[in-house]
Amino acid sequence: MNQKINNLLNNEGNNYILPFFWLHGEEESVLREYMEAIQSAGIGAVCVESRPHPDYCGPQWWRDMDIILDEAKKRNMKVWILDDSHFPTGFANGALEDAPAELCRQFLYYSSIEVVGPAKSAQLNVSKHAKYVKNPFETSIFSMRAKKERRQFDDDTLLSVCAARIDQDFDASTLIDLTELVKDGELIWDVPEGKWIIYVNYLTRNAGSRDNYINMLNRKSARKQIEAVYEPHLERYKEEFGKTIAGFFSDEPELGNGKMNANQPIGTDTDLPWSEEVEMQMKERLGANWKTKLPLLWEDAKNNDQTAEVRYVYMDIITRLVEENFSKQIGNWCEEHGVEYIGHLIEDNNMHARTGPSLGHFFRGLSGQHMSGIDDIGGQVMPGGEIYPKKTIIGDRDGEFFHYMLGKLGSSFAAIDPIKKGRTMCEIFGAYGWGEGVRMMKYLVDHFLVRGVNHYVPHAFSAKPYPDPDCPPHFYANGHDPQFRHFGALMGYLNRMCALISDGKRVTSTAILYHAEAEWAGKYMLNQKPAHVLMDNQIDFDILPSDVFTELDRFKTKIGKHLHVNNQEYKSLIIPYSQYITESTAKTVIELNKAGHQVLFINNLPSGIVDGDNMLLEELSSCKVVTLETLVSAIKENAAKEISVEPAFSMLRYLHYREENDLYLFTNENMAETFIGTVTVPNTGPVYGYDVWNNELYEVRAEHNEEGTVLSLEIPPYQSVVVVFDKSEEIEVKSPVSFDQEITLEDGWTMSLATSIEYPNFHDTQEISSLENIGLKYPEFSGFIRYENEVETPLTKQASLRIDDAFEGVEVFINDESVGIQIAPPFVFDISKQLREGKNKVRIEVATTLEREQHFRPLEPGNFFAAFAKAPMLQPTGIVGDVKILVQK
Repeated sequence: MNQKINNLLNNEGNNYILPFFWLHGEEESVLREYMEAIQSAGIGAVCVESRPHPDYCGPQWWRDMDIILDEAKKRNMKVWILDDSHFPTGFANGALEDAPAELCRQFLYYSSIEVVGPAKSAQLNVSKHAKYVKNPFETSIFSMRAKKERRQFDDDTLLSVCAARIDQDFDASTLIDLTELVKDGELIWDVPEGKWIIYVNYLTRNAGSRDNYINMLNRKSARKQIEAVYEPHLERYKEEFGKTIAGFFSDEPELGNGKMNANQPIGTDTDLPWSEEVEMQMKERLGANWKTKLPLLWEDAKNNDQTAEVRYVYMDIITRLVEENFSKQIGNWCEEHGVEYIGHLIEDNNMHARTGPSLGHFFRGLSGQHMSGIDDIGGQVMPGGEIYPKKTIIGDRDGEFFHYMLGKLGSSFAAIDPIKKGRTMCEIFGAYGWGEGVRMMKYLVDHFLVRGVNHYVPHAFSAKPYPDPDCPPHFYANGHDPQFRHFGALMGYLNRMCALISDGKRVTSTAILYHAEAEWAGKYMLNQKPAHVLMDNQIDFDILPSDVFTELDRFKTKIGKHLHVNNQEYKSLIIPYSQYITESTAKTVIELNKAGHQVLFINNLPSGIVDGDNMLLEELSSCKVVTLETLVSAIKENAAKEISVEPAFSMLRYLHYREENDLYLFTNENMAETFIGTVTVPNTGPVYGYDVWNNELYEVRAEHNEEGTVLSLEIPPYQSVVVVFDKSEEIEVKSPVSFDQEITLEDGWTMSLATSIEYPNFHDTQEISSLENIGLKYPEFSGFIRYENEVETPLTKQASLRIDDAFEGVEVFINDESVGIQIAPPFVFDISKQLREGKNKVRIEVATTLEREQHFRPLEPGNFFAAFAKAPMLQPTGIVGDVKILVQK
């Protein structure tokens, strides 16, 4: 018997959940109440978020932390600490506000002017161009605790002046350096014949979105994050490091160039992050005339190779500096002091490979962290959201990215980086609005679980008096949350699920090359394009950065007929269309191809090696080129497709996990259709199903053949199935039941209401003639709806109560005994032990979200998230459909 499942059946297991706990300086009793509430939900850790706290690392903060740590020790809970006084990480608790200029962020930008020659002794006042001037009409949105006035720096510096001829295109071959012609701030130049553009390239600290944040491209500046946050906590709580204090959490650190929250790839007309370290490496890699090439960071040249080289080299330099100066510097510090470092950067809509609000490269940005990390907030992942809707509170939304790429980015890094030990963290639930209840939450966790995510940071418990308008929903909400017990049931399910997919490895036969370098250098295909095709055809995959081909020891990479990275083994490597690839990638692909490993280029082979010899292109010519339409058939030919599904069902997702035994997790993400069919897997031997929600084993219909095992499955929307290849031994396995009588409870219902605070004191008791949306009669009500009835039943062997649909959390009582909680359809309860011959009392309590109560509340001034996070349509309330009892006599 699988020891882990045996432990779970005995309610023994580890904790994988660490919710945000927002502090605002509350009274001691409130903090202790919340720690008790969090533990009561089956959660064994908290991540203390300081963003709304008024005195981070000050006396009030230490008082609050003392209380939380005291409660955590009493309750055997772990504590994680958000590593800054407010979002995003990098403010260093204000350490840069008055720091010397050389420690502050610096940016490269330009000013340009066109001129037509010939023109003798043309003059240009360069000093007026080599200075950043903010657009007076430009406003930035949403800056938490931003100062009203930016700090102004007076060290704007001319870097170079250069010019290039423009015919119809920018001719990089004509670039010339004019810097030596600048005297006393003025350029005097004999302009040659033709049309020219002059670039004045300069450095400034006045650009970017935030002036008082660390410069991650400057090691001393990045060190300020440790000095201002990590070391004060070490000084006060050294004895708790590695014990009660598990580690620190970085929330969305950024490079910070351009407009706040702008999604701008390299080549966009925007300022770019800079430092002396960048300058030294640019000179080393691009040569003595590197300054003359700077316009290619913004201009597309006639010769694509020149543009590709400059942009690739720049992005490679800055993302490596982020990795070394920020991510690894903090990660190494944490390791030295016995704690771990986790968090996430902004991935939204492909920002993970760009600068601005992100870090330029997903894998390098999280390199020093001990878990891989992603986040899902504000309607990013949502039922039916693979393509639509196009907009959420975060603006334009790439549903294909969020559904086919986001979760796999996280779990891929966890699988290939040894220090992460297979662990992926997802910050989840936040800013979906008060209408997000446990039904939606279950959909979200199932979505990420089947993609291999096994640690979760629910967003959030807020100790502020209800209703806190900051990024709802909030769990518990000072006792106002009707679904809090149901949320606790979901957390129990989530902890059990996470236990099943931890400490072993995901079995994935296919890898997709990460598209960052391709995007930096030229034309490219986003990773989510092949990911979409693979996922809809039940082909699991990992996303691999090209770094696995250069850092062989770090990633434990081995090249042969199969590609091995850390513990993962791949039969196929897919390279989405890339105009350019790196030299290391090209050499690895050539070696793999010669060894018989399947390498598939989508749409076309690359036309250039961005950092090496194009002679390698000839050796790539023997690799196979496919289209997205022929990708699956090519993978099947190589036997890299592991499972087969009949009938075809594009929204069936799966995960194959191996630890003590082989385990399969299947999830139906089609919100309208039940999957009824077979899944053939390559494993053989004894098999059973594990009902993770009810924590029990059940019989699975399975037949063995030459291909493996054919599993007969029925998976409704919102549901997941776990199948384990293992002997159940002495543990009871429930057999399927065939019912021979169906009793519909149509008449005789009474209904009553209670808010969460009033529960269990119900009122407004009334007879009802049908089960329908009571929100039509009580549009502002949020709380519990109690339905009561009596039913006469015969003597039964087995019995089940089924509810067509309800919103949202449902608890059923038979003869005053609870038979459990369900939070998503189908609502099915085994009532065999509670039902008796003759009359039986049926009580059903449905817990709503707080959406209706908040929907009709006047909007508070300045409530950004409430204004944009309200659901466009109110969900129904209560039971909306038939209630039936099915019996086997």
